[in-house]
Amino acid sequence: MAELIGIVEDIVFRNEDNGFSVVGIREEGTQLMVTCVGNFPFINQGERVRLEGEWTTHPDYGQQLKMVTYSSAAPTTIQGMESYLASGLIRGVGASTARKLVHHFGEDVLDIIQFNPQRLIEVDGIGESRAEMIASSFSEQKEIREVMIFLQSYGITTAYALKIFKTYGSNTINSVRENPYRLAEDIIGIGFKTADRIARAMGVDSNSPYRVAAGINYVLSQAASQGHAYLPEEELMKRANQLLIVEETLVKNGLINLTLSHKLVMEQKGDYTAVYLSGFFQAESGSAQILRDLALDQSIKQFSYIEDKIRRFEKDNKMILAEEQREAVRQAMQYGVIVITGGPGTGKTTIINCMIELFTHEGLKVELAAPTGRAAKRMAEAAHQEAKTIHRLLEYGYSEEHEDAFQRDEDNPIKADVVIIDEMSMVDVLLLYHLLKAIVKGTRLIMVGDVDQLPSVGPGNVLRDIIQSNVIPVIQLTEIFRQAQESMIIVNAHRINQGDMPLLNLKEKDFFIDKQSSAEDILKTLDELITARLPGYGNYRPLQDIQILAPMRKGLIGVNNLNKELQKVLNPPAPHKKEKASGDTIFRQGDKVMQIKNNYKLQWTIPGKDEDVFEGEGIFNGDMGFIQDIDKEEQTLTILFDDEKTVIYDFSQLDELELSYAVTIHKSQGSEFPVVVIPLAYGPPMLMTRNLLYTAVTRARELVVLVGKENMIRRMVENNHIARRYSSLDERLQQAYGMVTS
Repeated sequence: MAELIGIVEDIVFRNEDNGFSVVGIREEGTQLMVTCVGNFPFINQGERVRLEGEWTTHPDYGQQLKMVTYSSAAPTTIQGMESYLASGLIRGVGASTARKLVHHFGEDVLDIIQFNPQRLIEVDGIGESRAEMIASSFSEQKEIREVMIFLQSYGITTAYALKIFKTYGSNTINSVRENPYRLAEDIIGIGFKTADRIARAMGVDSNSPYRVAAGINYVLSQAASQGHAYLPEEELMKRANQLLIVEETLVKNGLINLTLSHKLVMEQKGDYTAVYLSGFFQAESGSAQILRDLALDQSIKQFSYIEDKIRRFEKDNKMILAEEQREAVRQAMQYGVIVITGGPGTGKTTIINCMIELFTHEGLKVELAAPTGRAAKRMAEAAHQEAKTIHRLLEYGYSEEHEDAFQRDEDNPIKADVVIIDEMSMVDVLLLYHLLKAIVKGTRLIMVGDVDQLPSVGPGNVLRDIIQSNVIPVIQLTEIFRQAQESMIIVNAHRINQGDMPLLNLKEKDFFIDKQSSAEDILKTLDELITARLPGYGNYRPLQDIQILAPMRKGLIGVNNLNKELQKVLNPPAPHKKEKASGDTIFRQGDKVMQIKNNYKLQWTIPGKDEDVFEGEGIFNGDMGFIQDIDKEEQTLTILFDDEKTVIYDFSQLDELELSYAVTIHKSQGSEFPVVVIPLAYGPPMLMTRNLLYTAVTRARELVVLVGKENMIRRMVENNHIARRYSSLDERLQQAYGMVTS
């Protein structure tokens, strides 16, 4: 086996997912350049390495050393040390700082960083905090190499290995060896299958109770990601057996043990048994009880002369409310809990504004909230009053008792007399439960939403279940107002919802179809629309005003490919634009991006008046923004989100982001855009449904452009399939009211 010692001068290619690299190494002594290939988890330019491998001959690239093992060795020359420090490996050190450090400390520079980091402040531009960062990063890199080699031996990608190390630190190897299944619980993006592969490679028996328990939890967690609050036992057993491939009795015993340890709840429902993760059971049953208590609360303030108050609002605002709207206001002022539901153009915003004015006039404090930042911003603009995300309303953050938690709860409730929540179709059962726990008796809860929109991404079917329970007052808005009837977006949204074909290409209107047959033609048309036709038609800005909403992720006109193609034309590479590769995505300054996972710990800042800065935690699934800066020295990426939040991401967190020139229709819930472009090609009937098209159309304020076959639109309009979700909030509400027995 050949040995090579030298300096890494060039990284020709690197796969960020698996670490496979092609590197050019200048051999010590001979100074010959040698091409080496293999899995190098964290190799960097300027690094001195010792390799063992075998010589091979590539048909195109000639002689190469195929690496079998390698280790890092501290560079021995001044030039090597400077290259090593300037590589970006050490946080806080770029080319300029590396030059200063080597000039000041000479060949002792690495020893200084490792053993006497306090001396780093001798160098101009390095303060105490930066010196601490450099020393910490240097030390971390020594530890991380051992961890990387360990994890990659089990097939863990470089990106996930780094996330694992950041979670467990120097105890990573011991933690993983003790219980590899904890990776599925602790690390975002690592599921049971990856943890299971590691465990099996370590010799964990396939019949291990730990493996069976982890598999059951995984199946229920996957079901939750599909919107289910629980699974029937038979369905759970089937999925778990397919996953684990073990005797059925082992799965049954696993269910019993998890139930006895209160991690699962099993409940009889007619002719089948429902199996819940305990948190979902608590959320569903607790939500039903609190809703009942709020709705039947006798201490709720009662109002007289409601009709007079409504007439005063009409006079002050020079409008006449429709009877449906008047009824919604009456019930809001009469009951503790109500639901207002209706499609676009039915006057939900007017009702909210009326209620705010009337409640405020009575001296009541009103809080407004919505599930997403975009929805909250829209609500605030329409109501001319601050609206918060539900997470911000509940003051998500850190507590002494828990690492992270909602600060508003039953012991520290929301300080409000009235709470109005918009876009309730997006609220899942867990978020509902946290919200309800923070609302005390005497507080009114008004829930507003469109029940025909797609349901929440998270578990449960909250809005539909509450309406179907028939125990909470519901006002169904059906009348489309005259001014709304002038918008073909609104007219066609209602036509789609009723199973009728939308009216297309009417002159001087705002709803069009560009008929294209093939995916290739659709892609070409999208490019033309975004870059030329729509900006010319209405002075629409391609990045800020136009949003492509696609039904699918895969395929030529799926979100994944569309983002790559649109990035090329809307934000092409340029010498002044910084870039960072993450997996198969290149993030570039100016890119439009979206957060794709809830991260309650991400810190954000919002500039205030007089140099004040507001701080908080939490960026959530669906939040969109633009990349402002990429700092390879600090290994960070800065994003300005739509709600003016600035967030700094560590490079290890980039798997939580994706390009958002195009997004799925599901991800667009709660958002509105001036222009929506919807590519439609053939897709599975389970996906290409009426409410998917309805949801996409209702995301547009000014213009909708469909691109594809008219026949595909007809198929979607006719397909009223609604996927069943296992949820029981409606039944629990009925039980809470004594309407049914358990």
